[in-house]
Amino acid sequence: MTEMRLVVVGAAGRMGRMLVKTIHETPGATLSGAIEQPGSIALGQDAGLLAGIGKTGVTITDDPLPVFAKAQGVLDFTAPAATVAFAGLAAQARIVHVVGTTGMEDVHLDALEAAARHATIVRSGNMSLGVNLLAAVTRKIAKALGEDFDIEIVEMHHRMKVDAPSGTALLLGEAAAEGRGIALKDHSERGRDGITGARKPGAIGFASLRGGTVTGDHSVVFAGPSERLVLSHVAEDRSLFAKGAVRAALWAQGRKPGLYSMFDVLGIAD
Repeated sequence: MTEMRLVVVGAAGRMGRMLVKTIHETPGATLSGAIEQPGSIALGQDAGLLAGIGKTGVTITDDPLPVFAKAQGVLDFTAPAATVAFAGLAAQARIVHVVGTTGMEDVHLDALEAAARHATIVRSGNMSLGVNLLAAVTRKIAKALGEDFDIEIVEMHHRMKVDAPSGTALLLGEAAAEGRGIALKDHSERGRDGITGARKPGAIGFASLRGGTVTGDHSVVFAGPSERLVLSHVAEDRSLFAKGAVRAALWAQGRKPGLYSMFDVLGIAD
């Protein structure tokens, strides 16, 4: 069986190095390219040596176009603007684009949808199996419980994380909103401070904690009259995100262009 040729963008970062390592360890996948931004001190280095797996012969470059042309997929945990640019290149090359980038706004998501007319894109705020199962359960419980149960989503990450709420928290919020048949953007409640007044019926609240080296903790709280239901997920190592991303790429190979999610990859989209 021919191995799927994958490119890692942001290859010198923590997630990038983990992706390189995970590709190396995954049957059916092989590293064919590694991209970093212009001016990076990692340019010209062997991606495998940087990831601690030994020499791979894949040199980190800042020119993605020729690298994409020889690949079958790209794994992307970079930044919103960079992801949009990579999506355009992936569409030109007609290859799979797995997006784990967080902090994306409507303008970025619209660009991904446009690119998905020509590229097979798998996007998720979290690539882990556990989190996506948590989201599926959250959707079902939100549908089953009425507005007597308030929904609060609490997340904690390491001190270096730059966006809030986390992409995973928003993924869970979207699942809860979908379960209730509402739009999250119209019912999201964030950043409470001072005299805020009573909680709005039907609101989905978010709280973001930052500190230390926490990989990612998420809880969905359903608070009702005289009882609370709390669903939680704890990420202990970012390798689980990398494994999910590689799994998504292998799943997407050969599928028609479109915008998919990890729900599709795991077969829990219904």
